[in-house]
Amino acid sequence: MKVFDLICEAGHRFEGWFASAEQFADQRDTRGVRCPLCDSAEVSREPSAPRLNLGGEIVAPAVASNDMRRLAALRRAIAATEDVGERFAEEARRIHYSEAPPRAIRGVTTDDEHRALQDEGIETIRLPLPRIATETLQ
Repeated sequence: MKVFDLICEAGHRFEGWFASAEQFADQRDTRGVRCPLCDSAEVSREPSAPRLNLGGEIVAPAVASNDMRRLAALRRAIAATEDVGERFAEEARRIHYSEAPPRAIRGVTTDDEHRALQDEGIETIRLPLPRIATETLQ
């Protein structure tokens, strides 16, 4: 597996993992490599520092930006939830009142629905998410 330091036209730096340099080139040429922050397909390789495998632990230079680390954490949180879409308020109530199994959910609500959930003592967190944050990386 090859790990390449990549950068998009907007200057966002991120890593890409590929089977070979040729696989990276093929995916880049077909616009299959995209920036996880802005979704740009204008991506190029940066000079890469070597990665050393020492006893199973990967040691690498700290090249990931704070934004990339936050986006990765957000993606992990999203992956651990069930998307209930427009039914969020209804499903949150069902879970709160033990009418549905407890689980982490995500979805959308109107401002009125959100206030009603708060008034009922149902805790929620509102996060404005760009579309790219909810999609899987390649």
